[in-house]
Amino acid sequence: MYKKILVPLDGSELAKKVLPHATALAKDSGAELTLVTVVQFTVGGAGAKLEAMPEAAAEREAALKSEALIYLQQIQRDLKGQGVTAHCVALEGDVASQIIAFAEQKSFDLIAMATHGRSGIDRFVMGSIAEKVVRGTVIPVLLIRSLVARQVPWAEAQIA
Repeated sequence: MYKKILVPLDGSELAKKVLPHATALAKDSGAELTLVTVVQFTVGGAGAKLEAMPEAAAEREAALKSEALIYLQQIQRDLKGQGVTAHCVALEGDVASQIIAFAEQKSFDLIAMATHGRSGIDRFVMGSIAEKVVRGTVIPVLLIRSLVARQVPWAEAQIA
């Protein structure tokens, strides 16, 4: 059913909780995984890009993308050891917008990602990349919810 699964990761342990689920889906369906991270490079107040030293900003942005790719390549090696084909991509810009645009441009069958599972005022204040992705795409999204306080097996995954 799934041939191309996009797995957004942000370097956190929470985000990696999706990997066992995505790996199982890939093995069962013969799908390839694409690990993606989105680098947001801003300097100064209110997210303004550094204008006075564009060379320094460009160098720092390149370094951040390089670090992100190294992180993804480590996970890629682990997946290869498990018999799963995975690719790595580092994007830049607004996280949710970039995930949606990339997934739709490359015709992914599924986006699999972890979520904090916040609700109420926490979600309002913190925002939710997962919610923005779910609401912004027609591609199916598998959300793996991280329950910090307690683990409820039947509530770990939900498909939107």
